[in-house]
Amino acid sequence: MLGGTCLTAAAAAALDPPALPKSAAPASAQPLLMHAKWWQAGQAPSAFLVSEKLDGVRAHWDGQTLRFRSGRLIAAPAWFTASLPKTALDGELWLGRGRFDELSGIVRHLVPVDADWRSVRYMVFDLPGSAETFSKRAEQIKQALLQAPQPWLQVVAQQRVPDAAALQNLLVQTVKDGGEGLVMHRANALWSPGRSDALLKLKPTPDEEARVVAHLPGKGRHQGRMGALLLEMPNGQRFALGTGFTDLQRADPPALGTWVTYRYRDRTPRGLPKFASFLRVRSVE
Repeated sequence: MLGGTCLTAAAAAALDPPALPKSAAPASAQPLLMHAKWWQAGQAPSAFLVSEKLDGVRAHWDGQTLRFRSGRLIAAPAWFTASLPKTALDGELWLGRGRFDELSGIVRHLVPVDADWRSVRYMVFDLPGSAETFSKRAEQIKQALLQAPQPWLQVVAQQRVPDAAALQNLLVQTVKDGGEGLVMHRANALWSPGRSDALLKLKPTPDEEARVVAHLPGKGRHQGRMGALLLEMPNGQRFALGTGFTDLQRADPPALGTWVTYRYRDRTPRGLPKFASFLRVRSVE
């Protein structure tokens, strides 16, 4: 973690975005969020604010309800959301480095287990709908922490990086410390939902998501089990993913229609991933 500080409802007045209407959004309403593209070498990192990429679960607070990125309601304990301000927040539910699977189990219970949620933090990194630049939005959240007594509500720390060498050093150190990678947000960018050039992610090995369309039979020691998944990328291209699975996963592979995350080193001229390896099933959100 690059650092975190606390935020509460008492600090809501310091946040510019207006509160949402009192009427609750439909249970299936999908929130408008910014989504990151991959960092490309050659860009000037000095124009960005940099934070750690947390391996948590994306969570949007609309002023009344906490939701997954799909729009499905998150069954958080009442005490967890009682301190949240009446303005929109974007962030990640997080347990700590390397604890994604544990976190995923906690936050997806239809009835929250109070003791489990005591370890969960809501790491806030943006103010959806704000008319300010990101640097000002980050400062608004930071200033609001002065009145924040709740330890489970924290802000993701942002920092400036002067050049590409410093960025690479920060990435190496973050990964060495157990982090997943970095997120870079252009400091002068206005909030805009969707995939954005103003929001970038950087990892030692990139990963992407694709949908399972078929189970390909195994051979040799995998006879009678799944040998590979036939995956369909968001652009419609398909490829077979056959590495990175445990024997248990091959015996009980991800269901058809499931989205999975895979890592890869590079892409072919056709845009297909090279040296791809299974990482995890994307939990239903």
